Amino acid sequence: MKTTYLGFALLAATGSLTVVAQAQVSLSIAIAPPALPIYAQPVMPGDGYMWTPGYWSWSAGDSDYYWVPGTWVSAPFVGALWTPGYWGWGGSGYAWHGGYWGSHIGYYGGINYGFGYAGVGYQGGYWNNGAFSYNRSVNNVGNTRVTNVYNTRIENTTVNRVSFNGGVGGIRLQPTKSEQSIANMPHNGQTAMQLQHEQASHNNQELRASVNHGMPKIAATPEPGAFNAPGVIAARSKAPAAMNSPAHMKQAAHGKPADPAAHPQQARPQQAHPQQAHPQQAHPQQAHPAGGGAQHQSGHHEDEHHEK
Repeated sequence: MKTTYLGFALLAATGSLTVVAQAQVSLSIAIAPPALPIYAQPVMPGDGYMWTPGYWSWSAGDSDYYWVPGTWVSAPFVGALWTPGYWGWGGSGYAWHGGYWGSHIGYYGGINYGFGYAGVGYQGGYWNNGAFSYNRSVNNVGNTRVTNVYNTRIENTTVNRVSFNGGVGGIRLQPTKSEQSIANMPHNGQTAMQLQHEQASHNNQELRASVNHGMPKIAATPEPGAFNAPGVIAARSKAPAAMNSPAHMKQAAHGKPADPAAHPQQARPQQAHPQQAHPQQAHPQQAHPAGGGAQHQSGHHEDEHHEK
């Protein structure tokens, strides 16, 4: 049985920001979303772009999930960080909690979206003196001219592709007090380009779960809505063999599928970077190369999700 209802988002203008309540729920259904597909990351199109991971959305008119490809999005303001949305069990159905832009990374259900979004915080880079520094171990810089690049390997310790929190088989991780506080801070919702990207995904039959069976041919794009552009990435059946080494087969506490009998709280993994990055501050844990356009030569980045 499928249950669908529309929720209400609390929206209030606050200067150039929009307050978006973390409790925001756009819909809730009884059918769990499919597993996250395995895909590589396209080469970033330019400096100042931020990676926004792909996710499953729901089409009420078609009673079907559809894949919204991961894509590079131009940061809407200096210091902007993207907190991905997530599906969470609400007792009678799976509710979608929309993503948002803010100055801190908030709670996103413990979902391992990859490419720096390992379930808690973000390890893909940080803002410093008005410029974003990219960790190329989880970002496909390619031959793109980028001013600030460093290289800190982030070991992905989970191989699960669970796309929802709670319920039967979901991720068991609750928000910390810090993440709850971040949820109450001023946020920006999706940009116009992100909204158009999602709508184009809804209109593309090949992105329906009933059609692609969890392996969309358009899993990631170099820019929003660029479904036919060079560099579009298709989902693949499995990660490269090198990524299935024993070190990568260990499961982090936040990444284990839920055991219905287990306690809902699990130990949170240590992070290689702090959960939030602030403008005008040097990164506290990383040594960085001097700015100067370090380059990564691979055509597709396969060091992260679901390539690990």
